[in-house]
Amino acid sequence: MTNALGPLKLYAGLAVVFFGLLPATMVTLLVVQGKTPSSVGFLLIGGIPLVLAALVSAIRGMTGGENEESARRLYLSLMLVAGADLLLLGGNALLRM
Repeated sequence: MTNALGPLKLYAGLAVVFFGLLPATMVTLLVVQGKTPSSVGFLLIGGIPLVLAALVSAIRGMTGGENEESARRLYLSLMLVAGADLLLLGGNALLRM
């Protein structure tokens, strides 16, 4: 029997890094350098905690012992990353229009 949780752990970890940490860092650098409207900084107030919660949830899902609970935590981390992307990148795009 194959372990279906293995690829999910890998892809959830990659998603948190590439779609969570990197966009949050890039938007933060844009705000610090002053290359965006000042109201984009307010998006970081909601986006950074979502990314951190996704990171914690992914770590707990990767290190968890029970398969169903680990899968639930990994799916939660993916949902949190999607919400953070929507808030940070979508809000940045809307405020720049």
